[in-house]
Amino acid sequence: FSNAVPPPIIMAARKALELVSTSSDLRDRLHSNARTLRAGLEKAGFKIKPGQHPILPVMLGEAALATKMADKLLEKGIYVIGFSFQVVPQGHARIRIQLSAAHTPVQLERAVAAFSEVGKDLGVI
Repeated sequence: FSNAVPPPIIMAARKALELVSTSSDLRDRLHSNARTLRAGLEKAGFKIKPGQHPILPVMLGEAALATKMADKLLEKGIYVIGFSFQVVPQGHARIRIQLSAAHTPVQLERAVAAFSEVGKDLGVI
């Protein structure tokens, strides 16, 4: 038993393939954003899991801390998610940042500032 893929999904996939095959601008901007934010957060004192991808795991260890930090960041207009056990191994709680090519340099600076402020308030950095 199977169902056909709905036509809007097919057209969206075709358009996505068209966009990525004609230009690397968005991909380049996405990777640049990830490098910029990673550098800013590491300079501020945060431990970021290594990698060269647009998902930045800010390692915190404790589940309650990850939740509290995500809540405080949301109050500052930064939407991130805290992940803890059973989603990640126990003792490896983190904030997960997902970047896009649409983020601007000003937004990245604002995110670093908010992370730094909340991180200091909570004794993370």
